[in-house]
Amino acid sequence: SKYQYMELSDGHFIPALGYGIYKPQEVPNSKTTEATKIGIEAGFCHVDSACVYQVEEKVGLAIRNKIADSTVKREDIFYTSKENCKDAELTKSIEVSSFYCRQLILKRPGLRFKPVHNQVECHVYHNQRKLLGFCKSKDIVLIAPGALGNR
Repeated sequence: SKYQYMELSDGHFIPALGYGIYKPQEVPNSKTTEATKIGIEAGFCHVDSACVYQVEEKVGLAIRNKIADSTVKREDIFYTSKENCKDAELTKSIEVSSFYCRQLILKRPGLRFKPVHNQVECHVYHNQRKLLGFCKSKDIVLIAPGALGNR
């Protein structure tokens, strides 16, 4: 349904619910591949990670496997890993993570692509009302991992 996706200011749509990949150091990287496959099989098409976790290769392997076995099509997967690949046309949209109002510099000489979504901690215990209003005013979608709270 159209309510399961959010329109971004660059015209792309992203699933409203995403699957976050976080790997503690003591967990083997191979578990990341299996967990990502399970997430995709469960219906998650928005997969989020960060290069700091050093699991991008394993997440990519899981995505390729699920494309190869026809579980999903590449164009249906939204993988955000905080790396700027827009110039190389490897990503549709630019996401930033943990940027607050003053950090979202949207008018800078040479800025070619503005972020269309910003991932920050936002849940019932920390609602980010001011940042949400600012992002809305700039056509930036606020993405909240753990939106139901994890306390």
